[in-house]
Amino acid sequence: MAEEATIDPIHLERRDWRVWFGVSSTIFWLWLGYMYIDAKIGWREFVSQPVDALGSFLEGAFAPLAFLWLVIGFFLQQRELRHNNRAIRLQYEQMRRTAENAEIQARAISANELHQRQETFLLVTDRVHRQLGAVVGLLWMSSQATGDEKTADEDFVADLWQRLGSGDPEAFARQFMALYFRHRGAGLDPYPLFFGTEVRTRHSETILATFGRLLDAARGCDPDGIITDALLGSGHGTLYQIIQQMKQSGPATA
Repeated sequence: MAEEATIDPIHLERRDWRVWFGVSSTIFWLWLGYMYIDAKIGWREFVSQPVDALGSFLEGAFAPLAFLWLVIGFFLQQRELRHNNRAIRLQYEQMRRTAENAEIQARAISANELHQRQETFLLVTDRVHRQLGAVVGLLWMSSQATGDEKTADEDFVADLWQRLGSGDPEAFARQFMALYFRHRGAGLDPYPLFFGTEVRTRHSETILATFGRLLDAARGCDPDGIITDALLGSGHGTLYQIIQQMKQSGPATA
């Protein structure tokens, strides 16, 4: 189809048999007219004919030629219409392919943008988890390593902080979840662990606000919800949901 579209229409016209047939027929018809006048009438007698008789003769002589070229022009016009239709169809196919390529490029750009946003988010997530690890550590120490309720020895606390600094941001979060479930198993109210003092309340509110913003950012670059589910299933995500539940339920009443 592409080769047909590149053929020069002038060359087609030169090779069209209808044009050659029309030209040959015209020449032959004119030659017959010439021979008829020369043999039957004579050019002197032909020229001396009245104007009305001469006009009638020429009208009758050229009427077949006019009809012939009318028919040839009709078929040539049909041919040009077919060529135009073919060109329009090729143009439509080209436009359709261009639109498809543009759509593919748009999807690729969108996917690349989403991928970059996810990579940026994962980098931010790592730093936020480190920040949360420190805040959870302070919250855990406020009930287990300071004051009258001190139950953890210094070596254990030092080991937890060392693990936190070595790349384990959820070291304190796991300890806190174990402490929470021990309180629930013993029938104790875990609410004071999170909101028992002003310091604990401040740390718990910081955890809720920081992790909440992290979840909002995850939903903005996670159309499938995979990253969001992974965050909520992490140690900090589970602790976030526990603190949120404690804040909504409040302390247990006797």
